[in-house]
Amino acid sequence: MLITHIVGARPNFMKLAPVRAALARHSAIRQVLIHTGQHYDHYMSDVFFRQLEIPEPDRNLEVGSASQARQVAEIMLRLEPVILEDRPDLVLVYGDVNSTVAAALVCSKLLVTIGHVEAGLRSFDRTMPEEINRILTDRLADCLFTPSEDGDQNLLHEGIPRENIYLVGNVMIDTLARLLPRAHVSAQRQELATGGEPYVLVTLHRPSNVDDSGELQVILETLSEIASEVPVIFPVHPRTRQAIVERIRTSLAPGLRLIDPVGYIEFLSLQRSAALVITDSGGIQEETTFLGIPCLTVRENTERPITVRLGTNILVGRDMDLLKAETKRILSGKGKTGTIPPLWDGKAGERIADIIASKIAR
Repeated sequence: MLITHIVGARPNFMKLAPVRAALARHSAIRQVLIHTGQHYDHYMSDVFFRQLEIPEPDRNLEVGSASQARQVAEIMLRLEPVILEDRPDLVLVYGDVNSTVAAALVCSKLLVTIGHVEAGLRSFDRTMPEEINRILTDRLADCLFTPSEDGDQNLLHEGIPRENIYLVGNVMIDTLARLLPRAHVSAQRQELATGGEPYVLVTLHRPSNVDDSGELQVILETLSEIASEVPVIFPVHPRTRQAIVERIRTSLAPGLRLIDPVGYIEFLSLQRSAALVITDSGGIQEETTFLGIPCLTVRENTERPITVRLGTNILVGRDMDLLKAETKRILSGKGKTGTIPPLWDGKAGERIADIIASKIAR
């Protein structure tokens, strides 16, 4: 059986690693890895492949950066002849990035079986490009691997047959659990040491937060206020840094430290020791819940409601007064505590591999 994995951005890489490793234990399965090149920067791609121990891709489509429509179209154009040549028995796509929906469209039209890892997540906000990608991919996929029970319920509500849905747990947590010991003390954390004092870790990259100059300026001003009380470490996504350089004129507080993107292990080290994480990333909402780190999400909604219901996540939306108030509450020792959701146990990749080997491989 030939399985082709298609990835394009760093959240995909963290989901791919445990699935690929688990499938490698099945001798009847051969694997091919295609990188679309959606994330092509060294810090957004190469470092992650190395740290996650993922082999060099068999093919890199090198699509690079572009508008949503152009990027999806370019991936489809470059992927179709590859799929026609290889004729895989199953294509696995991951998450909700443009590479995911583009690959699903190509494979569906070529009648190639599609498996979607991290299926069923919904924010119910179609202004988010990722939501469109999630909905379309799930409608096209033949096998839907969900991280939590709410994903199953969303898919059933949308008319997906029960027999196509597999509750397997969260593959992101597989990678986190495996690499957590290596993140105990990283060089990055030593370099950014704050003398043992608490610090806040920040990530922002959603278009709703960084593409609007006024919104980004308000967020940075709020982070500067927080940084006047406690150090704030902000690894800046290339998209966000460009926006700051080109459009923001606000003077930032010395305690707000803008640094280059870091590798997965370095970020995990920073994250596990943070007093608080402020983010708009879906994956980080999950990681902080597993780690028991308070998380404030600068979004009005989340496709990962289980992190709010069971975990440490709080949605603050665009209410900067609420962000400051919740930050103060957490730093005073009154942060939200949570529990780890069911099946977030580091074995989701193994479950996916076993399902493929026993139910899908023929």
